[in-house]
Amino acid sequence: MRSIASTELPDRFVVTLDRPAQRNAIDARMIAELHDVCAAIERTPKLLLLTGRGAHFAGGADIDQLRARTRDDALAGLNRNLFDRIAKLPLPTVAAVNGYALGGGAELAYACDIRIASPTAVFGNPEPGLGIMAAAGASYRLPALVGMSIAKQLLLGGRTLDAEIALRTGLVLDIVDDPIAAAHQLLDRITRQSPLALRLTKTIVDAPGAHPWADDLAQALLFDTDDKFQRMTAFLEKR
Repeated sequence: MRSIASTELPDRFVVTLDRPAQRNAIDARMIAELHDVCAAIERTPKLLLLTGRGAHFAGGADIDQLRARTRDDALAGLNRNLFDRIAKLPLPTVAAVNGYALGGGAELAYACDIRIASPTAVFGNPEPGLGIMAAAGASYRLPALVGMSIAKQLLLGGRTLDAEIALRTGLVLDIVDDPIAAAHQLLDRITRQSPLALRLTKTIVDAPGAHPWADDLAQALLFDTDDKFQRMTAFLEKR
């Protein structure tokens, strides 16, 4: 029995975490299946829409499996390697979040480029209450998304962010009753843009530090494409 449902469309993958009875808890099978999706997107770059079946996005990692993990499992970075891979996918990724996005589920949402929430969405990292830390990307992604103070409130203080606070802190783009439909609308808008410009922009934005020389090189590459000339010509002719 699969842990995700995946649909490949001409311009995007739609992936649904599919363990609703377990609040879509992330288990080893789900990790392996998401790696397969990443491999397919890396071979043929497409957009990604990620969501959860039922009332919740993902309530965390599967605690039964997590309890059995050892030091060597932690050093292997099982969840972190997957979430880092999702974060590095070549084209934009969007998470449509209902209900709980907690623990590893929150870190999976953080790994996406953009998040859209339903009014029921709740983000949090309660790992220290289970004797562990949020070690699958929250320590470096969350401060970049919401600032160090808010990040520490979640990671150290056990705070959760409801949809309204997540919107005010910039963690989510919008709050809508149907985040999946809104995510598709966003991806429809994204897909009308230049794929190469999107890919280079994502690479540059995600690169650490200041990198003006890399911006110049990426722009130089784009300036020499037929796509740039045709798009600008169409813009001028329409005007």
